[in-house]
Amino acid sequence: MSVRAVVKGVGHYLPDRIVENSEFEESLETSDEWIRSRSGIERRHLAAEGQTTSEMATAASQAALKDAGLEPDDLDAIIVATSTADLTFPSAATMVQHALGMTKGYAFDVQAVCAGFVFALSNANALIVSGQAKRVLVIGAETFSRIMDWTDRGTCVLFGDGAGALILEAENGDGTNADRGILSVDLNSDGSQRDILYVDGGVSTQSTGHLRMQGKEVFRHAVEKLAKTADTALEKIGLTGDDVDWIVPHQANLRIITKTAQKMGVPMERVVVTVQDHGNTSAASIPLALSVGKARGQISPGDLVVTEAIGGGLAWGAVVLRW
Repeated sequence: MSVRAVVKGVGHYLPDRIVENSEFEESLETSDEWIRSRSGIERRHLAAEGQTTSEMATAASQAALKDAGLEPDDLDAIIVATSTADLTFPSAATMVQHALGMTKGYAFDVQAVCAGFVFALSNANALIVSGQAKRVLVIGAETFSRIMDWTDRGTCVLFGDGAGALILEAENGDGTNADRGILSVDLNSDGSQRDILYVDGGVSTQSTGHLRMQGKEVFRHAVEKLAKTADTALEKIGLTGDDVDWIVPHQANLRIITKTAQKMGVPMERVVVTVQDHGNTSAASIPLALSVGKARGQISPGDLVVTEAIGGGLAWGAVVLRW
């Protein structure tokens, strides 16, 4: 007998404003065809003026609570994965806690950029397995539009805003890979690769800054590291790509998603893809894709799901769970 962190509900929120690729043709030397061919992105959602990360996170959380049939005070903890919190402090998670009307428990943020949701899931799993929490709300939420250089066609066309949420609950399992819930985790980072994806500002440098990226280098690292971390997480529980029902990857670039699936030996028919409609929403992309995948009828109870992501740091990792 062992404790497992089992998914009880998912939800997501996307801002109302949809920006098609063609809108960028007015201000940048780019085209819909150029953006699609390099990224697979067709459109993205952008937050309204004054709309914050915590507001979007709260909306996604309310959807997840409804999906799970739970109330805010049924939760023990909230973890928000974000690199674009409303304020330097307090955390976006405490703002969500208050906005939901949750009157107990604790809340905190995790920052691992695009890999943030994988790191947050790992933290939530550890809290549940160790007995420090029974139910944890895990959120990925970002307003990357606030840190875009809108004159840089290599980055500003790739990102979008949004939020996704997932609720985990402690359940007893048999301790085998047939259990429902999180089965294994693999986390990694390499600070020596900082300069290929970063924001050139921050609190201690007293500027907000803009996202900067060496696209070719990020692509090379992503394809190599994503398949490896997913395979490592599967190996830990005696499974392979053949056992996977769904890959739900970080939605950064369709070419990265396709090549990673190929390396894992998983056909694209078993990959949840939302990048065409959302762009890269950083830490929000995996929970968004999980929620959309469930709504589409792709992900069903008992399915083996692999999530994997890489982001600035570099930070990367994978979580294997049975739905």
